Amino acid sequence: MSTPADIIRDGLWHNNPGLVQLLGLCPLLAISGTVVNAVGLGIATTLTLLLSNVIVSLIREHVRSEIRIPVYVLIIASIVTAIELAMNAWFHGLFLILGIFIPLIVTNCAIIGRAEAFASRNSVPRAALDGLMMGLGFTGVLIALGGLRELLGQGTLFADFHLLLGEWGHALRIEFFPEEHGFLLALLPPGAFLAMGLLIAVKNWIDAAMESGPEPAEDAAAEPGPSAG
Repeated sequence: MSTPADIIRDGLWHNNPGLVQLLGLCPLLAISGTVVNAVGLGIATTLTLLLSNVIVSLIREHVRSEIRIPVYVLIIASIVTAIELAMNAWFHGLFLILGIFIPLIVTNCAIIGRAEAFASRNSVPRAALDGLMMGLGFTGVLIALGGLRELLGQGTLFADFHLLLGEWGHALRIEFFPEEHGFLLALLPPGAFLAMGLLIAVKNWIDAAMESGPEPAEDAAAEPGPSAG
């Protein structure tokens, strides 16, 4: 049985939904044009993963195996609907930008996959930790992708954060160069694929470097020569 440390490492790195499992790529690539979009979708996805895992773990012994998948989908859809209504009420501007990608969380394979593969077979604390770590791992990829695309495409970071944090979110905006000098491809769908490929390549390079480890140090001491006696 995996330890809590293993669950944390799997969610954030070794089995990351975005970089390793390559699940949920539709919203990941479509909405990650800016950091604020990535954070908004990431929070919604993380809450869905956390709550659905907890509820599935709670009812796992009371649901017949023949109907478990429809039940899981119903649970996820109910959670997503509640999150959608909450975002519409409190973060309406961001809700309008994210649009259809909020209800599409229901179809995110990472969520139903964790409910089936982990939450339905583990206790509530372990299922909650798994959902939280998988959500944070997915959110981290979203933010990295959104930050890269926003920086290259419009020369800013944390633009429009007032949609999430209110008026003081304007103070977070960092401008590196004028938007007209940006790299338009980074904001287009092909740019999302290229940026995602770059992130996956970086992760694979880091994994390979960690597996190879440091080169064994050569023995610098010279072998003793024959005695002169």
